[in-house]
Amino acid sequence: MSFVETEEQRALRATVARLGEKYDYLGYALPKARAGEPLTELWREAGKLGLLGVNLPAEYGGGGAGIYELALVQEELAANGTGLLMLVVSPAICGTVISRFGTPGQQVEWLPRLADGSTIMAFAITEPDAGSNAHRITTTARRDRDDWLLSGRKIYISGVDQADAVLVVARTEDARTGRLRPALFLVPTDAPGFEKRPIDMELTLPERQFMLFLDDVRLPAEALVGAADAALMQLFAGLNPERIMGAAMACGMARYALDRAARYAVDRQVWRAPIASHQGIAHPLAQAKIELELARLMTQKAAFVYDSGDDEGAAEPANMAKYAAAEASVKALDLAVHTHGGGGLTQEYGLAALLGAARIARIAPVSREMIFNFVAEHSLGLGKSY
Repeated sequence: MSFVETEEQRALRATVARLGEKYDYLGYALPKARAGEPLTELWREAGKLGLLGVNLPAEYGGGGAGIYELALVQEELAANGTGLLMLVVSPAICGTVISRFGTPGQQVEWLPRLADGSTIMAFAITEPDAGSNAHRITTTARRDRDDWLLSGRKIYISGVDQADAVLVVARTEDARTGRLRPALFLVPTDAPGFEKRPIDMELTLPERQFMLFLDDVRLPAEALVGAADAALMQLFAGLNPERIMGAAMACGMARYALDRAARYAVDRQVWRAPIASHQGIAHPLAQAKIELELARLMTQKAAFVYDSGDDEGAAEPANMAKYAAAEASVKALDLAVHTHGGGGLTQEYGLAALLGAARIARIAPVSREMIFNFVAEHSLGLGKSY
């Protein structure tokens, strides 16, 4: 692993940074978020530039690169305040799962459209009584001749109003043992029996959250992704990219916050000196910068290990990156607001609106406590505590 990015990666960063400057936070993303509208124009232009599918196979219209490059796109957009939550879901989770485990027919049908952004796919795993615990999921799929009938509930599913389909984590009954096992299904959002209800959130975000109700949604046999008995492995192959992309988004948000804080601290003068010259301001920002760079390094390591093909080995750095980036983002946003004083809570600077978005990273896609559980059990050998 090199700590110096390639010329192509640096060029990609520059391209994304220019796009982020065009669709900036205060002039574009924040008004959209306050209106509850998705960042459609940014998404479409990113798709035309080939940025949404850089991780997907070239033979299906993608960039043929890896999660490292997709995370780079996410970080640079978020560093301009315009991170795309559906970038985590559509190409990173769903695109990865379909490209690795989907049938040739599924790959031909979905991957080109995921790559250019003309189709958006949501991802549904969490349930009211199970959270993200795939072993406790009660959404079930049962056979009806050649079809599947899917029933259950999902909660906190992002961007379903933007999506053409949802990759749903369900369970099927093993005919031999009678036990339920995880399985993944491609479900069109216009399918009969599929209902979405928005969840009222106290967040200023362009993406909305939904509760899903699946009432005997009839699906053809080809809606099943990959092999039913390998679904848990397929699921985990998509969750590591989710953590890496979430970390990249949090790192970008922290970069945005620290940049705004530093600019303000240099410009703002009190007692004939810029407040940046006071250690009470400078030292906390310097500490936040160090912690951000440490989080970025772990995010880059996680992406590198994942792209090398080591799914199991990527789990530890992916979880650690997500934790470190979330903490760095929350701290950077809090310091940015504090540096601006009362101005940090005004609509003029828009920083307070990002506080909730930064806080999400501590909860989703996996909580800090579950990361601690993972590290304690798998990294330290302390045993399972839950």
